[in-house]
Amino acid sequence: MRIGTFRLERYFAAREFGAIHTLSSSDCEPLSQAELLAMADDGSRELWEGLGLGYTETPGAPFLRSEIAGLYDRIDPGDVLVTAPVEGIFIAMNSVLDRGDHVICTFPGYQALYEVALAIGCEVERWTADEEHGWRFDPAWLAEHVRPETRLIAVNFPHNPTGYLPGLEDFERMIDTARGCGAHLFSDEMYRYLEIQPQMRLPPACDLYDRAVSLGGMSKSFGMAGVRIGWLATRDHALLERMMSFKDYTTICSSAPSEVLATIALRRSDSIIARNHALIRDNLGLLDRFFDRHRGLFVWNRPCAGTVAFPRMLATGDADEFCDDVLAGAGVMLLPASAFEYGDRHFRVGFGRRNMPEALDAFEGYIKGG
Repeated sequence: MRIGTFRLERYFAAREFGAIHTLSSSDCEPLSQAELLAMADDGSRELWEGLGLGYTETPGAPFLRSEIAGLYDRIDPGDVLVTAPVEGIFIAMNSVLDRGDHVICTFPGYQALYEVALAIGCEVERWTADEEHGWRFDPAWLAEHVRPETRLIAVNFPHNPTGYLPGLEDFERMIDTARGCGAHLFSDEMYRYLEIQPQMRLPPACDLYDRAVSLGGMSKSFGMAGVRIGWLATRDHALLERMMSFKDYTTICSSAPSEVLATIALRRSDSIIARNHALIRDNLGLLDRFFDRHRGLFVWNRPCAGTVAFPRMLATGDADEFCDDVLAGAGVMLLPASAFEYGDRHFRVGFGRRNMPEALDAFEGYIKGG
């Protein structure tokens, strides 16, 4: 397999750890290990203190899979495969797809959701969001573009980088389309639980459709990107067996300490999510006021969910040059649209971090100074 360069990850690798302020991160404020261990109940603390640093089970530790299954209505622990988050995408795509298959994927988006399929030799058709209608993905477009050879539909809601979240009716229409043509549905749900209005939260795709695979993880909503724990949940047991077998060629098993840390967090998920909700609500208010003050420079499509948004530049010039200038002049890292292969007028901002007010002040100082 020859796979394309992961533009977003290479962009971050070259800039993230040297920037004074990162205003493009997609995760919530990271928990410290001390904070997390202070949340441990008696059972999970016993798991932590008695942990042996040997191999763990390929599907994931039973206690962790039990906690993950509790996030769903129709998923049992045996329906869960623990992976690193992006590893889950790689495993699922390689377990579903063959050369020549037709794939439809939401776009712009996280590159792995379509790049892996391209590397396998699939024909990937991009389902482009409608910026003029709040970045909506129209289910009617999907219904018109599926084919007999459509093997997979890949979606990401809440959506990265736009923050779009469909209503339940639109989401069910997408699932009905997948069901109608017999395609698998890969549903990247990494930002689930970060809906600005919690009543808008969608059911997991794997609860609604037996050929759906839901990707979840600790990186975004739980502020634990460093533990590298994610999972795939599906009721398609034949596919699950193929994915477990494929994992033997990637990580084989997950990190034993990370599995326990993830278990502690999932047992305290309500308090962690509440903390992160308060943070993103406050930060989103700051962004609303910032973009209102600078509406002559940017178009602001307010996100519905998640920790990222995708404003558009009105000024001349391109986003790559603009982001480089902001980093050099103010030490603030933004993410240009080229990281998503989406032209040169947009950039991604992230609002899940505690230091966003300082980063936004530095960004505004650059704009006023310019």
